[in-house]
Amino acid sequence: MPWEKSFDEADVLDSAMAVFMKKGYDSTSLADLIEATGINKGSLYNAFKGKQDLFTQALVRYDTQARSAYLSELEAMDDPKAAIERFFGDLVASSADDPEKRGCFIVNTAGDIGGHSDEVKRIVVNSMKHVEAFFRRCIEVGQARGDIPASVEPQATAKTLFSLMVAIRLLGRGAYDRSQLEVIGREAVRLVA
Repeated sequence: MPWEKSFDEADVLDSAMAVFMKKGYDSTSLADLIEATGINKGSLYNAFKGKQDLFTQALVRYDTQARSAYLSELEAMDDPKAAIERFFGDLVASSADDPEKRGCFIVNTAGDIGGHSDEVKRIVVNSMKHVEAFFRRCIEVGQARGDIPASVEPQATAKTLFSLMVAIRLLGRGAYDRSQLEVIGREAVRLVA
């Protein structure tokens, strides 16, 4: 008789994601994952092949839900300058309002990228490239409409905005409070004013 799952895979990935975000890959034990997901070791290995595969799948799910869907929503606003403003406003709010100070799964993983598989590196780099490309597109469209000054260099400014996003995510894990994060967010928006 074939093995049947008695759990929702999405729920397991979400639970594992929360543990990985809080503790990081290396500090997360199999016991942590079993406790968080509520499934036993055998089921975990049958469904995910182990900790590494579970981490990779959770990272892909996070990227799809957090980055991809959110950037699509912002681009649908059809106001590039307002999209950048909302991006940094939401970023500061989510960083400051997270009681567990988990940060961003992609950014957290990037901080320890050397210890991960090539597949994880590819996921992280791809996600980061998409965020930077979002900023570049916003700047280019804003310039074409006359909303963003032509003196703003799209590629360099997109890299700077991306770097400020990473800074907010990292510093928002406890080093900076909301008012300090807001300063970074306002300065980011000023780059396209």
